[in-house]
Amino acid sequence: MQTPTLQDVRDARPRVYGHLQATPLLRHPLLGEWLGCEAWVKHENHLPTGAFKIRGGLNLVSQLTADERRRGVASASTGNHGQSIAFACRACGVPCRIFVPVGSNPDKVAAIRALGAAVVEHGRDFDEARERVEEMAPREGWRYVHSANEPHLIAGVGTYALEMFAALPDADYVFVPIGGGSGASGCCIVRSGLGAGARVIGVQAAGADAFARSWRGPSRVVTGRAATFAEGVATRSTYDLTFGILKTQLDDVVTLEEPEIEEGMRAALRLTHNLAEGAGAAALAAARKCAARVAGRKIVCVMSGGNVDARTLRRVLSAEGASPS
Repeated sequence: MQTPTLQDVRDARPRVYGHLQATPLLRHPLLGEWLGCEAWVKHENHLPTGAFKIRGGLNLVSQLTADERRRGVASASTGNHGQSIAFACRACGVPCRIFVPVGSNPDKVAAIRALGAAVVEHGRDFDEARERVEEMAPREGWRYVHSANEPHLIAGVGTYALEMFAALPDADYVFVPIGGGSGASGCCIVRSGLGAGARVIGVQAAGADAFARSWRGPSRVVTGRAATFAEGVATRSTYDLTFGILKTQLDDVVTLEEPEIEEGMRAALRLTHNLAEGAGAAALAAARKCAARVAGRKIVCVMSGGNVDARTLRRVLSAEGASPS
């Protein structure tokens, strides 16, 4: 696997923008008051599938060979990556199968089906679903799409970082959630390629911190479970391509407890009037946790997705202390 370059991200733009528009980068004064800084949000939750991953799916699927298109695509997902691949496959006329963990976000699963993909439920979490499709794909002849170890995916999602740095070249910090790591990798590649001065800070759930522990330590970690409701960051391991990029280019990583992620969701709704899923609100929560570090600075929080199901939203909004302090 070859690490994508800034030029690869630039080359992805016509394939991405053939199907969607650039997302807003908005300054939210109430959020800035809460964080004590000049706070901007990159609204990837405004994309057609409600999440940033659609960019990578479009870039990858549009470059499949004729044989790969005929054989069809298979992938594993907790929801947003699956929607991305399903959307791109529908646009390009490619058969698509998405493996999801049993009990996945029902709204995300319904959206994948509505985009025309066949959905297979398997395993207790993302990694078990991923292992199943990796076992079946060679036997069935499918073109397997890994959610992180795909240069075209990273180059595609990196287009949001191009938009972000073009509009705000003097940002001091960028907070971005990390599940498989494609979004943070795209940010780092673009930041480094442009020579921008922003520090890119990754965000993980404390209950699913395999990446954080691997990044900080001498060896890569695989955990026994991913104990977080935020399915977009619910991974138990690291992945070769994205980990290699982030190990050398990421500036820091912050881990959040579950109540902190929930607080980020409530802050997104109250202070930006946007619905954010757990992973999508993680950047806001991390910036709050790093308030002393970012005080008076210009920051960007990547709101990576807004696909929260109604049951989770009701629980988060009804929790004690529902208003950000």
